[in-house]
Parts: sequence; structure tokens; C-alpha cells
Amino acid sequence: MTAARRTGRDRVPPHPDVRTISLQQVLEALVDPVRRHIVSELYAAGEDLACGAIDLPVSKSTATHHFHVLREAGLIRQYYAGTSRLNALRRDEVDAAFPGLLIALVARRDGA
Repeated sequence: MTAARRTGRDRVPPHPDVRTISLQQVLEALVDPVRRHIVSELYAAGEDLACGAIDLPVSKSTATHHFHVLREAGLIRQYYAGTSRLNALRRDEVDAAFPGLLIALVARRDGA
């Protein structure tokens, strides 16, 4: 399929069902302070954010890796709006699977 014929849905990466994600996988994703910062920023924003809208102290390629880890752990959903890749915190799904986890995380915004 040519790039001109692609739909927006073709550009959406796969997302795991949160019910199939283990607590271990989620905690391993959140062990990194950059990833905790991303989750905290998405939580505080209350809206979907482009990757570049979150100020990170890492290179663009490293940031891409961190977003990938969070997506694979079921914490965020990524999709395109035009040329921007947006990130949505899967707040309701994560809260249902792991009650209290996100609120405990964002209560410690200092990253400790």
C-alpha cells in the first residue's frame, strides 16, 4: 500500500488489552523517572498530548523509546492527528485493572 493510500488507522500502533498486562510489566515501565514524568504530565493535562508537548531531558529517539515502553505496558494509547502523534493516558482502563496505582504515582510528582 502506498503512503498516499494509507488511512489514519494504518498509522495507529497496536495497543495491548490492559487486562492482559501484568502488574510486573506496568511497574517495570514506571521504574524509569522519564516514563513516570510522561505519565504524570498526561494525568495532569487531562487531555491527549503530542510527544513534543512534554518537555523531556532526553533525545527525540530516546523519548520515542520511552513512549513505546509505556504503550506496550498498556499505560498510554497513541494515535495520529494530522502529522502529530498524540498520547492518551489510559486512565480508566488502568484504574480498573490496578486501582489506586495512577493516583499514587502522580501524588509523588517529584519522581522519587
